[in-house]
Amino acid sequence: MALHRFVPTAYSNVMATLPPVLTVASGDTIVTTTLDAAGFDHDGVQKAPRGNPMTGPFAVEGAEPGDAIIVKIDRMTPNRATGWTYAPLSQQVVDPRTVADLPKSERFEWAIDAGQGTVTLIGGSERIAGWSFPLAPMIGCFGVAPAGGQAISTATSGPYGGNMDYRRFAPGARIAFPVSEKGGLFFLGDGHAGQGDGEIVGTGIETSFEIEFTLHLRKNAPGRWPRCETETEIVTIASGRPLDQPLQFATTEMLRWIVEDLGVDAVEASHLLGQMVRYDVANVFNPAYCVACRLEKNEITRRMSLLGQG
Repeated sequence: MALHRFVPTAYSNVMATLPPVLTVASGDTIVTTTLDAAGFDHDGVQKAPRGNPMTGPFAVEGAEPGDAIIVKIDRMTPNRATGWTYAPLSQQVVDPRTVADLPKSERFEWAIDAGQGTVTLIGGSERIAGWSFPLAPMIGCFGVAPAGGQAISTATSGPYGGNMDYRRFAPGARIAFPVSEKGGLFFLGDGHAGQGDGEIVGTGIETSFEIEFTLHLRKNAPGRWPRCETETEIVTIASGRPLDQPLQFATTEMLRWIVEDLGVDAVEASHLLGQMVRYDVANVFNPAYCVACRLEKNEITRRMSLLGQG
């Protein structure tokens, strides 16, 4: 279990079967940096085109199609003191009859105070001067190379991961991605200093980060969509349009997981889902919308694990 410090010099705006920048063993930890969504680094210098440029890909020894790469987000530290968002709300989340009344989109800057754990709006009217919120780092876009040698824009998402913009993909979370290409080829970027559900203004608080993460390999993993485990919950996430499609995919993935790890049938699993399931609208701005399906860990669901039956 080695620690690798990787300094990126090139970035990718697609997730694809690209030559790995580093190959590691299962259980190794990597410390690296990411650009913001517009390609700017910790010094405010643009190092890549806008559109979620990714650091990576990182290969895991022995990873083959049918396996899963499990990523643990160990730490996310903003490495500059500002971030940015846009306003007003995205057209996708308001009554279509009001779209024409929305003001022109405008960029706003935020001050990031890692010591105090806050993000504070810079500027704006006197009515909102000094509005401040908790610093809540999360990864907006990450995952593995898509199947079939595809090169897919980092603007969207799919079974491989991608631009899911889910606020629970934060330090402490473990996320399993189904491997489709040799080595898995893991990418990450698009860090946010904070974001509400849905990414409804089209961005989180976009900034650059130093990120520490650990990669584990699970052989012969059953997942078809990303699965996640936190200290208190288990989660599946899926993407598509319209919004009911990712809900269906995420629910089906959770149903499979329950049947696999608890040894129950679909009817029995339905009792658990029917009483305990929670849904998050992770993203309704990107080309593919994302919905997360969640179950709280309790005496029943604690037997479920990204590593298999607990």
